[in-house]
Amino acid sequence: MRVRWEEVRWDRQQPTWPQARPALINAAAARAAARATGNWFVIGAARDVRPGRPFGTTVAGAEVVAWRDSAGRLLAGPGACPHLGAPLAGAAVCGGALVCPWHGLRLGGTGTAGWRPFPAYDDGLLAWVRLDAAGGERPAPEPAVPRRPAPPGALTAVYSVSGVCEPSDVVANRLDPWHGAWLHPYAFSDLTVLRTPDDGDEGFTVRVAYRVAGRLVVPVEAVFTAPGPRTVVMRITRGEGTGSVVETHATPLGAGRDGRPRTAVVEAVVATSHRPGFALARSAAPLLRPLIRAASARLWRDDLAYAERRWALRTRDGRRPERI
Repeated sequence: MRVRWEEVRWDRQQPTWPQARPALINAAAARAAARATGNWFVIGAARDVRPGRPFGTTVAGAEVVAWRDSAGRLLAGPGACPHLGAPLAGAAVCGGALVCPWHGLRLGGTGTAGWRPFPAYDDGLLAWVRLDAAGGERPAPEPAVPRRPAPPGALTAVYSVSGVCEPSDVVANRLDPWHGAWLHPYAFSDLTVLRTPDDGDEGFTVRVAYRVAGRLVVPVEAVFTAPGPRTVVMRITRGEGTGSVVETHATPLGAGRDGRPRTAVVEAVVATSHRPGFALARSAAPLLRPLIRAASARLWRDDLAYAERRWALRTRDGRRPERI
């Protein structure tokens, strides 16, 4: 952590557009799109699926309901009752099973009446569901969860938001690290992209200073990689918080009433530090999580506008933005 005594005005910082080549960003996004997921989708934070109450969402236009059985195990299945289509997001959870509020049909982890549960997975931080019809790939028994710091030594928070775009637009946003200090001057400064996939590396290596307060900044190096078509992982490799990760997962929700696609962004922050005082921060996690989520929300107001604009350009012009 250091004090940045000489502040460069926003409009006088070094332009990054010559380095942020659309073809390079699009090629990285295309490589991510070609990677298999085993049909697994993130549906939210694991803590959002609470014992005793169902959690409803949509994935690729399909209603999904998730809940926990009497042992706390994550379960998921179609969100419509097989009897007359009642929304199971409003069901009761009794004895670890869903009980339909319309006629009392009981649905559990083994299925009944033509209703079959979906494979579900709780990685300790995020909840996943496998939808083979939506994914269209060879099913995998478990999702490929990115490597993270061990939970006992980490501070975690999950933020979710949705917008009018497709998962590829969210991924392309995260694979454009050059926009950081321009679009988010309140959060980043002194940003330099050190290496790109063009250099033979797997991801983008970035040197950047995170703003803490005023002129107080934390310089780090980080690497952005896309292990799948709906996931981008930022990992700090040097500086304060080495080993910390930010996972960005983009889940297609399906079309809204206006026919435009909606995508959910589920971003998990897993922070760690070797400083002795970090144990105190972990003990204050319930107080810090809302602050971390608020910081994520501010960034995603900008980044979601970027992703939505990219989708609008693609659908209007029939191609990805590659003008310069």
